[in-house]
Amino acid sequence: MSAFRYAHARGANWRDCVAACSEQLGAIGAGLGFVYFTESLVADAGRIVAALRERTGVHDWIGTVGIGILATGAEYLDEPALATMVAALPNDAYQVFSGRSGPLRGGEAYFGVIHADPNTPDVAGLIADMSTKVTSGYLVGGLSSAREKSVQVANDVLSGGLSGALLAASVGVRTRLTQGYAALPGRYRITAGEANVIATLDGRPALEVMKAAIGEVLSRDLRRAAQFIQVGLPVSGSDTGDYLVRNLIGIDPQNGLIAIGDSVESGAELIFCKRDAASARTDLERIAAALKADVPAPRGALYFSCIGRGEHMFGARGAELGIVREVIGDVPLVGFFCGGEISHDRLYGYTGVLTLFS
Repeated sequence: MSAFRYAHARGANWRDCVAACSEQLGAIGAGLGFVYFTESLVADAGRIVAALRERTGVHDWIGTVGIGILATGAEYLDEPALATMVAALPNDAYQVFSGRSGPLRGGEAYFGVIHADPNTPDVAGLIADMSTKVTSGYLVGGLSSAREKSVQVANDVLSGGLSGALLAASVGVRTRLTQGYAALPGRYRITAGEANVIATLDGRPALEVMKAAIGEVLSRDLRRAAQFIQVGLPVSGSDTGDYLVRNLIGIDPQNGLIAIGDSVESGAELIFCKRDAASARTDLERIAAALKADVPAPRGALYFSCIGRGEHMFGARGAELGIVREVIGDVPLVGFFCGGEISHDRLYGYTGVLTLFS
């Protein structure tokens, strides 16, 4: 078995979705299955996995719930829908894991596909720790996203912690991350701050510095500016200029303070960045083209995108996945809109993580 197979469908209920996907997949009998479902199907997650296992003959499945789910050229939101893919991998090339599965078996794990519960304490720390358990140091995936109950699939249906699959070095994978914000000129050092509040940047009031960085027009209406402006925390050692986008969650004009959605340390650097659809499109095209150059004939793909992207950033439903399809071709692809994206050893926001299997 060398080809990856995928299927996606909407339906009135889980049975319709599974029936349509199973018919497209066929009786495969082996491989690693990926399954992503919209939140209206959460209560039926166990039935979905059991039915897919019975109809395809594929035993091992990983996946999660998403407010939206993704497939080749398609995005599904706010309706019962299912996206599935079976990766043509031998049994000794991967290991499904979760908190229930016990210790990892022997042998070298090279790369990880990870799903995580957003309500887990210090989930970013768990992701960093898990990255040390793979020889490449690389993980891809995302935090489950749902308005109410979040669940993951790692053969069983479960909640909490991390789960997914660890892949052997024999599995050819290439991955890249795309940002949804454009970095504004300037890089600043935090010279005073506590918890998530920044008092001064380069010795000047933080709000004064931010106003200078974002320009006079946006500075006139700070409430409106907060819809477009975020803070970027540069990733140490990155050779591609990666940064972690964190929400701007508070502004104190009287004292010149700003607050962000992360803890801060004196001496750390930050940038300001602006939500920009044109830059997001250009960057997505760039990373997809780079991956296609590395993997000219991909067998399959995974794409994990922030729930703040999709039609909100690219203008129409399906536009983001359409860009990916235009560049890499009609390749079997599945994924979901995440509550936070996992790339390498970090938890990101407002990004897309594209992975190709060679």
